[in-house]
Amino acid sequence: MVTLLKRASPATTPDRYENRLLAVLFLAFGFVFFDRQALAFLAPYMDDDFGLSNSQLGFLSGVLALTWALAGMFAGSLSDRIGRRKPILIGAVLLFSLFSSASGLMSGFLGLLAARALMGTAEGAVLPMSQSLMVEASRESRRGLNMGLLQGSSAGLLGGIVAPVVVVWMADSFGWRTAFFVTIIPGLIVTALIAKFVLERPPRAARAEPEAPVEKTPVKDVLRLRNVVICMLIAPCYLTWFVTLITFTPKYLTDEKGWGSGTMSAVMTCLGVAWVLWGFATPGISDRIGRRKALIGFTLLAVCCPIAVVYVDSPLLLGTLMILTYTGLGCFTLFMATIPAETVPRAALGVIMGVGEPAGGFLGPLVAGRASDIWGLDAAMFIAAGGAALVVLLSFGLRETAPAVLRRRQAVTS
Repeated sequence: MVTLLKRASPATTPDRYENRLLAVLFLAFGFVFFDRQALAFLAPYMDDDFGLSNSQLGFLSGVLALTWALAGMFAGSLSDRIGRRKPILIGAVLLFSLFSSASGLMSGFLGLLAARALMGTAEGAVLPMSQSLMVEASRESRRGLNMGLLQGSSAGLLGGIVAPVVVVWMADSFGWRTAFFVTIIPGLIVTALIAKFVLERPPRAARAEPEAPVEKTPVKDVLRLRNVVICMLIAPCYLTWFVTLITFTPKYLTDEKGWGSGTMSAVMTCLGVAWVLWGFATPGISDRIGRRKALIGFTLLAVCCPIAVVYVDSPLLLGTLMILTYTGLGCFTLFMATIPAETVPRAALGVIMGVGEPAGGFLGPLVAGRASDIWGLDAAMFIAAGGAALVVLLSFGLRETAPAVLRRRQAVTS
């Protein structure tokens, strides 16, 4: 502890370290989504070399989601056993950068599939390690803000805004393989930043008194809770909406609407703007009106997003509607973290994420891809809309958990 305190003073006092850690982990998880989204933006360029069918594109997206989920659960268990997070995080960031770059070397579908599977295996460890490090370093008053920036805004900014612009420009200028190759550069930079600036045990935790152990709720008891069961059902439906929409929209805009790569990139950037905007606004509004109402209302808007892709032919109007209706990413924190955490201790969170990625992130794009090969890419958009519509119906069964709303109810009835 003495050594850690010396390293933390004076340049790394708890508050300064918290901000520095947030900046490093913001970049780390943001580049995870930058790499994850790159395939969707490059798919139109790869047709000449690979001739990817919609089913194959869905499979490439789905296998990454599957290995991501499995790796995330394994990384958490490994971290608990060895009592270390920083080495796992460094290894994960370095490996996903290498595997993403390896995609540019592949000459066939199976090689590309293997590279994407390995990439998901590395990326799955980044979020749980980052979350645990960030929570431990955060002031209580900043935990929600820090987690929103780390998990939501970083992915939206780098994966949703920067990625379509940079990746499409690289593909236009130097070819799609080069666009994959350059992804190793930010990965190496972030790896070096983690190695230099991230502490295994942050100053705030090192100075704090040891906490009493938290009694964990057995999984069998967690699965009896109504909110947890509903959130488990919501997770694959919402993952189907998200992964299907983000995977097939670039190809829909270029193949079905005949738009150029620049127009496609600009429209896709609007999704990133909405991702950053609603990632903050939705949870904040839910604090006031309630989690249940917010989830229902914002998901109704999310249903409209893939429908707009099909029926709106003006790039400007479609981009505007995407900003207004791509609200689902703000809902992810509600059903994956906030509602379960307000219902039961942390045991529920891993269960919900573990169900969502394999069922929605893996199977969703597979089904959408196959349906698109049979009936056209419209099918993928309607499947995405259907996933969000199911979330609306399921959300009516939730019990409210927002503290402010519950206090108001109690005041009215007392």
